[in-house]
Amino acid sequence: MLDIPCILFAGGKSSRMGEDKALLPFGNFPTLTQYQLHKLQKSFKNVYISCKDKRKFSFHANFIEDVQANNVYAPTTGFIACFEKLKTEKIFVISVDTPFITEDIINKLILHDTATSDATIALLDSKLQPMCGIYHRSLKSTFLNMLEHNNHKLGYLLKSSHTNYVTFEDKQAFLNLNNQDDYKKALTLI
Repeated sequence: MLDIPCILFAGGKSSRMGEDKALLPFGNFPTLTQYQLHKLQKSFKNVYISCKDKRKFSFHANFIEDVQANNVYAPTTGFIACFEKLKTEKIFVISVDTPFITEDIINKLILHDTATSDATIALLDSKLQPMCGIYHRSLKSTFLNMLEHNNHKLGYLLKSSHTNYVTFEDKQAFLNLNNQDDYKKALTLI
């Protein structure tokens, strides 16, 4: 089992989905979050759920509530909350809406991470997958600065930091459930 803490980000607005995607049924689980949690707990010793308010979930888990800026729905505030709660030097992050990320992908990212990196991030078709990778504590002050300036673009952060990029080709593994069509497609693939 992996020692690095895993953070499952499940606090977004889900505006394109039209309902909270973290609470959608998935597979044999009442919610997508529970599906992801169950899957990730097979690989990681510690899995945490980053969210705005844990009361929306009807199950027990290790939650990290993002109370930095309740009106900001961006991962920036979640990263800050994670680094404040956990005293680890790095975290593995994954978005709740990418249920097909495999253990092989996770292991490849961890293998390519270095102590001198600020982040190690997945690339698919030369496009950043910023919610699948490793972020180091060295970025905490940058996240705080981004929040102060209302800049929540992870691409900006990664391009201006020492980031390792790991290329992947399996598009299905990175299927992101942004809208109802994506969700319906994912249900056929499960």
